[in-house]
Amino acid sequence: MQDLLYFFQQLINGLTIGSTYALIAIGYTMVYGIIGMINFAHGEIYMIGAYTALIAITGLATLGIAWLPLVLLVALICAVIVSSSMGWAVERVAYRPVRGRHRLIPLISAIGMSIFLQNYVHLAQGSRNIGFPALIEGSFRMGPENTFQLSISYMQITIFIITLVCMTALSLFISRSRTGRACRAVSQDLGMASLLGIDTNRIISATFVIGAALAAVAGLLLGMYYGSVDPLFGFIAGLKAFTAAVLGGIGSIPGAMLGGLILGVAESMTSGYLSGEYKDVVAFSLLILILLFKPTGLLGKPEVEKI
Repeated sequence: MQDLLYFFQQLINGLTIGSTYALIAIGYTMVYGIIGMINFAHGEIYMIGAYTALIAITGLATLGIAWLPLVLLVALICAVIVSSSMGWAVERVAYRPVRGRHRLIPLISAIGMSIFLQNYVHLAQGSRNIGFPALIEGSFRMGPENTFQLSISYMQITIFIITLVCMTALSLFISRSRTGRACRAVSQDLGMASLLGIDTNRIISATFVIGAALAAVAGLLLGMYYGSVDPLFGFIAGLKAFTAAVLGGIGSIPGAMLGGLILGVAESMTSGYLSGEYKDVVAFSLLILILLFKPTGLLGKPEVEKI
């Protein structure tokens, strides 16, 4: 019984982290699906979203505003606005001027933007860890007392609910909205979409903005979950999210969701049954195994070269 409760505890912890990885991974997979490039500044946009949310929460506390729903809503709106603006700026500055050139050029441009954003936050906020207030406390506990109990915190429930809402909203947007249909058309054939009258520059910018907005949501959630942020907060999470996107199938939105959940569960199980020091080894080993037997990822499709 205790072993079963412990297993479910690690599963819940893994799904919590994995769902936030999935939110970040969507930004990578959408950009790749549209223009075939990797936005390596995406992790820093996620980090800036977390910092923006923290600044908003601190400002509201200074004004004496403590009503939790209002604080969370304002922090989320501020984070989404700033991160979306940053995503739009990254596309205009680092990608649009070099689009259509050799793939190595936009890759270097994105890495340069990533380093710039990291150092900007270093200078603006300092290099130390900054505590993130625990706004949502408490938990449900299951199991006999005086032994190991299964614990599901209110923060974990909040992460599950917000992630589900975001994923559902994105799926409906992509499948039913006019812009979503345009995104699918551009991902299929950018040149033909342009000939048919679709403003491809606007669609590409919208893709960066949507991915940045979801990353901002993840930044707020993980900031509250871990309880601290720092300028390297986005680098590690961005690398994990990129791994999740490749694992699920880069370019596939359902694949990004699935890859994030698998990666989160793999890390949690490794930490619970082996050691936290091995979780990155297991995660990347899993990625290598998947790519050896299915190079396109779990839900990815082989690229068909258009002649």
